[in-house]
Amino acid sequence: MTAVPHRSLPLLMMTAMLALLSTLGREARASEPLVADLSEHLVAITTDFTGAELLLFGAVDGPGDIVVIVRGPREDVVVRRKERTVGIWVNRSAVTFQSVPSFFWLSASAPIALEVPLRVRQRHQMGPEYLRLQTEPVEDGINVWDFREALIRNMRRQGLFGVRDNAVQRIGNRLFRTTVAFPANVPTGTYTIETLLIREGEVASAQTTPLFVSKVGFGAQLFRWAYRFPALYGVAAILIACFAGLFANWIFRKS
Repeated sequence: MTAVPHRSLPLLMMTAMLALLSTLGREARASEPLVADLSEHLVAITTDFTGAELLLFGAVDGPGDIVVIVRGPREDVVVRRKERTVGIWVNRSAVTFQSVPSFFWLSASAPIALEVPLRVRQRHQMGPEYLRLQTEPVEDGINVWDFREALIRNMRRQGLFGVRDNAVQRIGNRLFRTTVAFPANVPTGTYTIETLLIREGEVASAQTTPLFVSKVGFGAQLFRWAYRFPALYGVAAILIACFAGLFANWIFRKS
């Protein structure tokens, strides 16, 4: 077996990527108007996880704009409003939004607002402001729109919602590529990455690619154990804390 020099690895990876892109280009010309794939289909979260960046690449059968939408697993989110009462900030009202994407990221090859009509953006939810968010019944006098804006603002602040225009790079007339970045606080679960081909203001073709974000290693085992046996986990945590305190006290007494 012949060893490959370390310096030639980037060249080999680039050659393999170009070959794969060429294959996708031939497939796009032969059958599908849009073909896309990911460099990895699993984001593994370990104890030292600081974020991840994946490559999405593909080919189209001609000109057009590319839009990539990443959606995380859905969950209910409670947004609370604090008000000052007798000099103390307390929660006075709350709105629960149902089935909110825990992660939403959009990348496009051109400015969305200029190239895609509003009705198409609304239909395909191209942006956090176009998400169709349902709420539980709320009290009279509550402006749900204010809470919705607060939800989107908080998700943007955490790096979980975002939009990047001109982030999809076109390579010639057929190939394209972009990077999908995930922050350190990315939620676990099953993600969908939807790639859209826009022509003359309409979606000409679409493809959905799955992605899995999962905890691995000792941290994952500890998380599953705590989820399955919460009472035992709580008792074990208390015992470990007590033991650590007694041990530290013994060390200081010796010194």
